[in-house]
Amino acid sequence: MKILVTGGLGLIGHNVVHRLENLGHDVVIVDNTTTYGIIPQSELDYLIAERRKKITLCDVYNADITSDTIEYLCNRYKFDTIIHMASFPRQKVVNANPMQGADTMMTGLLNILESAKTHQVNRVVYISSSMVYGNFEDDVAEDAVCRPQGQYGIMKLAGEHLVKDYARRGYFDYTILRPSAVYGPLDVEDRVVSKFMLTAMRGGVLKVNGAHETLDFTYVDDAADGVVAAALVPAAANQTFNITKSHSVSLLEAARMIIEIVGKGSIELRDKDADFPSRGALNIDRAKRVLGYNPKVDVEEGFENYHAWFKSSLYWAPKTV
Repeated sequence: MKILVTGGLGLIGHNVVHRLENLGHDVVIVDNTTTYGIIPQSELDYLIAERRKKITLCDVYNADITSDTIEYLCNRYKFDTIIHMASFPRQKVVNANPMQGADTMMTGLLNILESAKTHQVNRVVYISSSMVYGNFEDDVAEDAVCRPQGQYGIMKLAGEHLVKDYARRGYFDYTILRPSAVYGPLDVEDRVVSKFMLTAMRGGVLKVNGAHETLDFTYVDDAADGVVAAALVPAAANQTFNITKSHSVSLLEAARMIIEIVGKGSIELRDKDADFPSRGALNIDRAKRVLGYNPKVDVEEGFENYHAWFKSSLYWAPKTV
């Protein structure tokens, strides 16, 4: 198949492209490789260079998701499937710049949907987020009522409704995915697991915002496997799937686990961050049944893998001494 992956140089995206290439699909990437105003340029340059080492065959376009760009690509390549992963990455970044966030998350998505409609793309895979649920406890399934808290979750849920509306009018099939707390090698520092790990490696203080707050930490390889299955399995058409490890771990437990793995660091307990909902583990029975999704990496193994990568990284190793 011919597949467009937007955000294909991101943490999950480059792993998705790597898998699709290995399966023999023709893949095109569009990614603007932005720092979002919070990632040091040197860090991003290093990460992009390392991520591209896993991608050998596809065409890569460094561009924003504008109507002209997507129209050009869809007209040139005649895609069967679009995997739309390009987005402002999380709530903190959207809060810092909601206008730019809306332009990327809403206008960018509409550019994708309009071109998919015009060029008769068969399926659009939309990467949403567990943040659409708002506050939730363990075992939340896809048919739960969504009450997003914060602009990131609100726009992700609005995106789901837009995708479904185009499908309702018969333009293409869709698959919606809701990942949670994805982490692993080649991620940026400005995420919770990365921050905890690097702070511990520097012998610093891990700041835990809410000792009993939990996350469904998902290793990046497992998340990428779920995305690929969602794009390729025929039965995934017009369905929504949680793509997580389905195991909640408290922030305090995660911090303690990382300190034990690293061998140093300390913990400072703080109040819960009011900008983030309280979350648990998602139910992944539908993904297991329909997609054959089977997340293999538990949190402790994932943290150990991530720590080993940091220690071997030419960029990070000197910065943790």
